Amino acid sequence: MSAPNNTPTNPLVTALLTDLYQITMTYAHWRIGKHEESAVFELFFRKNPFQGAFTIFCGLDECLKYIQSFSFSDQDIEYLKSTPGLCNCEDGYFEYLRSLSTANTPTFKVRALKEGTIVFPRIPMIIIEGPLGLGQLLETTLLNLVNFPSLLATNAARMVLAAKPSPCIEFGLRRAQGPDGACTASKYSYVAGFSATSNVQAGKQFGIPIAGTHAHAYVQAFSSLDDVQELQLLNKKTQTMEAFLPKVLGYRKDGTNDGELAAFVAYACAFPETCLCLVDTYDTIQSGLPNFIATAMALDDFGYQPKGIRLDSGDLSALSLKCKAAFEEAKESTTREAFGKLTIVASNDINEETLYQLAESGHGITAFGIGTNLVTCQAQPALGCVYKLVEWKGAPRIKLSNDLPKITIPSRKNVYRLFGKEGTPLMDYMTMQDESPPKPGDRITCRHPFKAQTRLVCTPTSVVTLHSVVFADGAKVAPAESLSETRSYVQNELEKFPDAIRRYEDPEEYQMMVSITLYKFLHDLWERNAPIEEVA
Repeated sequence: MSAPNNTPTNPLVTALLTDLYQITMTYAHWRIGKHEESAVFELFFRKNPFQGAFTIFCGLDECLKYIQSFSFSDQDIEYLKSTPGLCNCEDGYFEYLRSLSTANTPTFKVRALKEGTIVFPRIPMIIIEGPLGLGQLLETTLLNLVNFPSLLATNAARMVLAAKPSPCIEFGLRRAQGPDGACTASKYSYVAGFSATSNVQAGKQFGIPIAGTHAHAYVQAFSSLDDVQELQLLNKKTQTMEAFLPKVLGYRKDGTNDGELAAFVAYACAFPETCLCLVDTYDTIQSGLPNFIATAMALDDFGYQPKGIRLDSGDLSALSLKCKAAFEEAKESTTREAFGKLTIVASNDINEETLYQLAESGHGITAFGIGTNLVTCQAQPALGCVYKLVEWKGAPRIKLSNDLPKITIPSRKNVYRLFGKEGTPLMDYMTMQDESPPKPGDRITCRHPFKAQTRLVCTPTSVVTLHSVVFADGAKVAPAESLSETRSYVQNELEKFPDAIRRYEDPEEYQMMVSITLYKFLHDLWERNAPIEEVA
């Protein structure tokens, strides 16, 4: 059932969908009056997934639904009071939780990237500004709602790029991590460029086109042509009901499997306008392909356009080329234009590497059905987004570490995307919030935040501010865009970036640079906060 537009799609997404330590930390803050102190948190990641050079930001729509509906119910409060870790907390804390919401917190504000934006390490995806307690309580759920959608969308977009010009269809429902994982995968693979899903629930809930054929079990459920002797089909050319099997048998090749042919005949009579058959139940070339061709010729005689075939095993490159050649031969020898429009769908544990291997070896595939390796993100199961405090009571906060990637960039900031002459993004440029924004034509000197030797001078022809206010005064600033609109935005975003960023092997790292002012501020704060080792 589809959720109302202002509540999360998954009913499990409530204020209790959090780690216990968020509630215990907030209690410790509450006891000494820190929970209302102003704070700024940033949600970002440190490394692009799949050994690639880009990530697609997704999940904002669900984050805003969660933020808008955030509250603890009476039942939630009673449960918290009953837990061993919280049963001794003061009653006043539970009253604070009971009254807490974003609607009655005027200082609470969210800035974010536009959903579907191509994003890079250390660029904040979501920025939370408001009371420390509320910001802390939101952390876990926001991470949950961004990590998988962004990872999945990136995985899907990479597969779409690898499969071009053939479309991709999401087939992952049965292998996904539960119902939510399945529907989330359907939603965000569509956003990232997949053309359809086999998931009927996702089709209903999100308005995604649904697609599918039949399984091997369907073919195995037939053993004799006797099962389809009486089937009739409307002949669109004569507008009369006619027996379909005799027409098929007129084109049959000797030696094919009877049960398989019976299954194809039954399916064609059930779905004459969209007949696409799985041809590898017994033997693709010796039985499945000729049985489909006989069925397709009969459909053509009756005035229908057969749809095509699906391959789910074997050497997909060689088999698809043989099937394509057979269709071309049928078209030429019989002058049937229908055989020039047939689809060859390939499935069978396809992943990004498989797609590039098929492209290199050559194939006749016109569409890919991709399931397990898409929806489970088999190549990398987590994105690794983090949520860090960068300002508290107006003062910058920094997280230091012996691991350089884990050092944060403190304070409120603005981020701009700088474009070159051809409209190609040159770099993302981060500044202190009170710095003047860069302008087209300005000569901008910038630095890598952590590599002292890396400096650049950039003269952009255009500048785009990446973040905007998406939630303020207790409500979303603007209605969420439709999935189709976000899908178009993702494709436009990908087309802006050069192939060097999008390519599968040895992609080029996209530059994230900071202003001279921010660089000095970062390193001064680093030195002030880092302990100095003493040696004797």
